[in-house]
Amino acid sequence: MEKFVKLTGVAAPMPIMNVDTDMIIPKQYLKTIARTGLGKGLFSELRYREDGSENPDFVLNKPAYRKAQILVAGDNFGCGSSREHAPWALLDFGVRAVISTSFADIFYNNCFKNGILPIKVAQVELDKLMDDAERGANATLTIDLEAQEIRGPDGGVIRFEIDPFRKQCLLEGLDEIGLTLQKEAAIESFEKKAAAARPWA
Repeated sequence: MEKFVKLTGVAAPMPIMNVDTDMIIPKQYLKTIARTGLGKGLFSELRYREDGSENPDFVLNKPAYRKAQILVAGDNFGCGSSREHAPWALLDFGVRAVISTSFADIFYNNCFKNGILPIKVAQVELDKLMDDAERGANATLTIDLEAQEIRGPDGGVIRFEIDPFRKQCLLEGLDEIGLTLQKEAAIESFEKKAAAARPWA
């Protein structure tokens, strides 16, 4: 998993409440278990018209936000079904952080497992960040995970809270498999002892 230490990038404003996982990645894209290639389906029902052409009114189709790495979103982001394809699609598109006032629990947990930083802020702080994001590509945000700070284009700083264990995993780029592999020597030692003690097993 790619480490998350500090990110400076364009933030796309998405002031929609209750964005569910089907809106993030519609069900027709769930046939694959590959984590790549899903970026094209991200928000597809909003990004594309019925004839397959781009909807110019959708934020991620606007020139300023085509390479957005941060989403500033409305309350209860990631609600709905528990599909892990939702963070896969965000990551494949290039989104590394989502800022909102609240997230659905399963989506929130899945973000950390895939190298995406979900940040919870108060409504007054979200309003400020949404205003920053609406300025376009010239107004980038910087997210410093180590300092737990979001820095705006005008020099303003918003602090955020995060579980220390999850923070460390993102800083080191460790998912659950990576964490397990850190104990590889101890696991191998245990297996050898177990095999010697129970050769019949």
